[in-house]
This record gives sequence, structure tokens and C-alpha cells, in this order.
Amino acid sequence: MSRAKKNPSNLPQAENFRRLRRDHAVEIAQDYVEAIADLVAETGEARVVDLAKRLGVTHVTVNRTVTRLQKGGFVHSQPYRAIFLTDKGKNLAEVCKSRHETVVAFLQSLGIPQRVAEMDAEGIEHHVSEDTLAAFRSALRKRRA
Repeated sequence: MSRAKKNPSNLPQAENFRRLRRDHAVEIAQDYVEAIADLVAETGEARVVDLAKRLGVTHVTVNRTVTRLQKGGFVHSQPYRAIFLTDKGKNLAEVCKSRHETVVAFLQSLGIPQRVAEMDAEGIEHHVSEDTLAAFRSALRKRRA
């Protein structure tokens, strides 16, 4: 079979992999802004060493990701200084925190223990649709009423 015949069948798969890499980059950005917001709330600043420890990565990984977040307008920092969220980063962190809290609360409403709900929410929060989140919120409101 010629390459021309093979290549078109690979296009959907290639697009899936591109989408997966893009989604993964968004997930990482969300985790970082959420962690930065938490550290700033807890200690007044977010340092590379603290982010590395919290996220279980090396300081080199943090520096590379922070550079990408700066280019995206989510954080500002100077070498050897703390990392702070821009307004855009703060907004994203708030959205991420809300999504996380909704997923945790929904899972707990199903009887899932807090620790397990927190762990599961860490993956679900990045991939659940707005429609599903709205359904989670609606179900939670009905349970509280």
C-alpha cells in the first residue's frame, strides 16, 4: 500500500493525539494556577521549590511550566522570585477550584469517602463537561433542599 493511501487513515488518529496533548497542557496549566493560588493563600507567595514539592515534580519542570504560563498571561515572576497569578490566572484558578469542589461534593453525595473523592476529582475536574457539572450542581441543590 502506498504512503498516500496510508496517510489519510492516520489523520483522525493524529488529530486525536494533537487534541490529547493540547488537553494535557491545559490540565497542567490548571493544576499549576490552582497550586499557586493555594500557596499564595497559605503562605503569601508561591516559590518554585514549594510548587515542585506540592506537585511532585522537579524545579526544572516548574521553571519550564511557569515560563509557558507567563507566555499565556497566567502568571508573572522574575528569576529567583516568587510566582504570582495575573488576573487571568486568578480567574482560571477560581474556575478550577469551583469545578474541583463541585466534583468532590457530588462524589461525596454518592457516599464516596472524602479522601477518595479528592483523589478522583483531581482527574475528573479537568475532563468533565460544563453540562455534566451543571447536572452535578443541580443534583447537589436538590439533595440540600
